[in-house]
Amino acid sequence: MLKSTDKFRLLGLFPLLFFLLQAVHYWRINELGHMLWMCNIGNLLMAIGLFLERPVLTRIAIIWTIPGLVIWFLYVVLAWGVFFTSTLAHVGGIIIGMIVLKRIGMDRWTWLHAFVWYLAIQLLSHLITSPVLNVNLSHHMQDKWDQTFGAYWQFLLTLNTLTALLLWLVGFLLYKLRPTRGELTPAVT
Repeated sequence: MLKSTDKFRLLGLFPLLFFLLQAVHYWRINELGHMLWMCNIGNLLMAIGLFLERPVLTRIAIIWTIPGLVIWFLYVVLAWGVFFTSTLAHVGGIIIGMIVLKRIGMDRWTWLHAFVWYLAIQLLSHLITSPVLNVNLSHHMQDKWDQTFGAYWQFLLTLNTLTALLLWLVGFLLYKLRPTRGELTPAVT
């Protein structure tokens, strides 16, 4: 019989499945670089955090589910429509994230960890993905932003500043909603 902590860790199977289904989709269309978008790689991070009982990893992924859902809706759903695996990755990821958040809570500094994670993934995206995919906007400005910014570095500086502020706001709101209760495994009293 599984202990409650083992059952909780098994929740990691869901975001892992969401990640793998997205990987199959992108493999089929020969665009695996899309797996490094924050929402896709976030599902893998959430799964790892749950399996290894590392709340900080899980919390980073949870914070990213919220802006990920909004960006997905604005730039994917409205432009291309709804795809099954993409919906699982975004809607499923946020659902599992909110279930997990009820148990582990959010700490005050996860937003900063989430921002550092973003910068690392953005750099990795720049190094290993095609500029055509422009994963995490790591290669060039998104269309039409060149009318606002004179250079990519200005765009990137603004994007990263706004990302840090957004992550702080999401982290603050999640902390107020569900403050940290400790580690994934409950303390034995």
